[in-house]
Amino acid sequence: MPVLPFKLWVDADALPKILREVILRASDRYQLEVTFVANQNVGITPSVRINSIQVMSGADAADQEIVSRMQANDIVVTQDIPLAAQVIENGGIAIHPRGEIYTTANVKARLHLRDFMDTLRGAGVQTGGPPPISERDKREFSSSLDQTIQKQKRKTSV
Repeated sequence: MPVLPFKLWVDADALPKILREVILRASDRYQLEVTFVANQNVGITPSVRINSIQVMSGADAADQEIVSRMQANDIVVTQDIPLAAQVIENGGIAIHPRGEIYTTANVKARLHLRDFMDTLRGAGVQTGGPPPISERDKREFSSSLDQTIQKQKRKTSV
């Protein structure tokens, strides 16, 4: 099976560990190159298709690394809304770890909600955080990732 003409980038700083296995299985199944990017060692053993890049610590350093290296048609796994917006702008596909595919429309709405929540937190309101990733979330992510890879395979094979 030939190597695919697109890559999978993982914003690994906030990636739930439960999803690494899903990503590594997808890499094996589709012969897909995967790069985990984080500002700390993510404990991934490099292989022919699996890479990791450790960036300097700092706000959005991993995001900037992904955006500077990704190509159109690449897939990026991230919870970071501004990163998802940049990925879409650059012709990539962004997937949330709970399986949602970011689109131009929903990423704008998410950015507005994020800014609103930041304003609330700045005013001292406790907004809480998202619940931990569940088995259902893991299945949703796995399904979205598979569907997206299949779609990109069809789109990029000539």
